[in-house]
Amino acid sequence: MSNMFPSPEWLQALKDKLNSDEKYAQTAHSWEGEIVFFIEAGGPIADAQIFYTDLWHGECRDAFMVADSAQLKELAPAYILTAPYQTFVRVLKGQLDPMQAMITRKLKVQGSMGYMMRNVPTVLEFVRCAKEIDTEYI
Repeated sequence: MSNMFPSPEWLQALKDKLNSDEKYAQTAHSWEGEIVFFIEAGGPIADAQIFYTDLWHGECRDAFMVADSAQLKELAPAYILTAPYQTFVRVLKGQLDPMQAMITRKLKVQGSMGYMMRNVPTVLEFVRCAKEIDTEYI
């Protein structure tokens, strides 16, 4: 069954995939930090969509959609990755390398870019897991 991206169902499928994937768990064993994916309004997305993921030592402890910017501020995540919908879709379809997207600021990073660069294998494994979800795009 396909999961519409973005949706709470897709986000739950991502959490389940991360928590069942041994390679991700091994690679991300030292990762500590929440990542928020901020999908900007525009194109097929009428309102911004905000995903919160709590990633800790190879496990996704929580994942949910954030209601608004006020809730996002309360959460105070370690990282916020911001981009238009089509940029996220290109990453998920394997058409855009996630690290290249960050370096060229097609995917804007709030948080320690140095930590991201020291953890490239973890970032790539996270994206691999996301790409393996049966996804339907708007």
